[in-house]
Amino acid sequence: MVGSTDDTPRQDNRKQDIADAARSLIAERGFEGLRTRDIANRVGINIATLHYHVPTKQDLIRLVAESLRSDFERQHRRRPREGLSPLERLRREFADFRDNCESNPELVTVLAELGERARRDPEVQAELAPMRAYWHSQIAGVLKEGRENGSFRHDLDAQAGASIVIGTLTGSRRQPDPSLEHFEAICAELLRSFQNR
Repeated sequence: MVGSTDDTPRQDNRKQDIADAARSLIAERGFEGLRTRDIANRVGINIATLHYHVPTKQDLIRLVAESLRSDFERQHRRRPREGLSPLERLRREFADFRDNCESNPELVTVLAELGERARRDPEVQAELAPMRAYWHSQIAGVLKEGRENGSFRHDLDAQAGASIVIGTLTGSRRQPDPSLEHFEAICAELLRSFQNR
């Protein structure tokens, strides 16, 4: 019993190492280029040890998705939204995305790769869908609150608006001008289109 308890932190660290290696490889080669043997080599373990920690492809995808969620949760804890107005919370959403593009571009790349793969892979879709749904509901809630308090247009469709925000943020990295200056201009246009005048 004591041995299994002592092994838990080591197993958690090993899983984190596996998630980090998988994310790096996805960012470098795309999801199609992800190979378990390459993950094992990067972590410095044999393939049997890798399969002990992540026995199936679904387990590996889940591990990567959980590591992405953890990154987002850490970011939200560093930049809390309590007490902010809907407009300030929407601006914070844009700032957080920009921060990820600057300081954690691997996260943005891996999320985009998983999103592409999810369109044709139900296992990836199953792991990504809850994260997407949560993000969508958070933004829709901000837009709805802003509509109700008069800071956003009275006819704003919060659900459609959330889809526009997410599509615009994630698509901004694939634009002809992926610079952060252009990203700021895109966000400013979004705010103008939502704000009550």
